[in-house]
Amino acid sequence: MLPPHTLDLLLHDRDEAAQGPVAIQHLVVAGWTGRDKAALEHHIAELELLGVRRPTTTPLFMRLAPGRLTTAPGITCTGTSSSGEVEFLLLRSGGRLWVGTGSDHTDRDVETLGMTISKQICDKPIAPVFWPFDSVQGHWDQLQLRSFIYENGARVAYQSGSVASMLDPLELMARFPFGDGLPEGTLMFCGTMAAKGGIRPSDRFEFEIDDPVTGRSIAHGYDIQHLPITE
Repeated sequence: MLPPHTLDLLLHDRDEAAQGPVAIQHLVVAGWTGRDKAALEHHIAELELLGVRRPTTTPLFMRLAPGRLTTAPGITCTGTSSSGEVEFLLLRSGGRLWVGTGSDHTDRDVETLGMTISKQICDKPIAPVFWPFDSVQGHWDQLQLRSFIYENGARVAYQSGSVASMLDPLELMARFPFGDGLPEGTLMFCGTMAAKGGIRPSDRFEFEIDDPVTGRSIAHGYDIQHLPITE
């Protein structure tokens, strides 16, 4: 087994916070996690317009290289066909379950050839802050996810909705086929929602998870450098 990928993260435990290296041995992207079957079908149809094949099962769990995870303020992609999508994250670390947010940045051209490959070739930006799951579990469905892109110099709302549109974390982990629940050292992306105006690229992507009950939020953003494709 390869050594774990280590990220410097801030783990907020109610009124206390501990920052330091967190070892991530496994990275999982869970797709097609929608609770609402109509909304799930809408997202599947949205991707079908881009030539992406329908999933064979829902939810779908894809294993990726942990080294793709980054908290850097920018990533580099080949071509201009990639785009971000906000998701909530589950992290098992120190025997506890943590919640954060990240962007499952994906190459949409490659996605028509294979979903797992399209996700593997892009870095996965995440916010460096996490909350204990048990601090939000009692009001889980009230958490909100949002993302923004930039078009013609203006910040534009790209995605917005409640985490209630995706499977509950406990149910999602119960369906995870690679262990009993979520194994120690595993970080999982847990699904997304449709984009306002359709999926499209941007030179910058910003995302956040908001807890209206406690008034706290986690936000992050990153720039995308597009390298030319030469034949």
